[in-house]
Amino acid sequence: MVQFWLPLVQSQKAIAVIRAADLAIGIAMAKAVAAGGMKLIEVTWNSAEPVKLLYALHAELPDCWIGAGTLLDLDQLQAAIAAGADFLFTPHTRLDLIQQAVQQQVPIIPGALTPTEILTAWQAGASCVKVFPIQAVGGADYIRHLQGPLGEIPLIPTGGVTLNNARSFIDAGAVAVGLAGQLFPQQALRNQDWDLIRERASRLMQSLGG
Repeated sequence: MVQFWLPLVQSQKAIAVIRAADLAIGIAMAKAVAAGGMKLIEVTWNSAEPVKLLYALHAELPDCWIGAGTLLDLDQLQAAIAAGADFLFTPHTRLDLIQQAVQQQVPIIPGALTPTEILTAWQAGASCVKVFPIQAVGGADYIRHLQGPLGEIPLIPTGGVTLNNARSFIDAGAVAVGLAGQLFPQQALRNQDWDLIRERASRLMQSLGG
């Protein structure tokens, strides 16, 4: 999977981030964005029953790649790998987590913010680097400014990406973007309005050319 990760993420350009308080809701969220054309789906580890959700989504959505995110320590990382996560996201840069994922040959995308953190994560073996929270440091302009010194590092901004500004991050040099709440409005989740979520995913993919 590691050798396929970068071409895959460059072709898809977007990752749906699912944080679900209920297993059935998590499955429905994933099915809705998949119906909208999204094939990269991250299950956050602070979701309800994340291991069961990973197994369920691999079975329900065989054409998608299902990863795990918000992994904070080695126990969580190893549990995600054992559950078959196709890729791993962390909100921070921790060298032991990166090294463990590299040893297990699972793509890992650690979170970083400063140029030093981004370079540290990349040199440690990261498959891409998540720039988080992007809106706190200037949004797409920050990604654009990083291209000069760090243009060889594939960046995935999250934390402030919206349906309306997602394209600007790709245009600024990001290989993909990650979206959570923007895809899953709280009212839509309360009403279980899966058609609305599917439409939002479809609109996103159309804007990105995916």
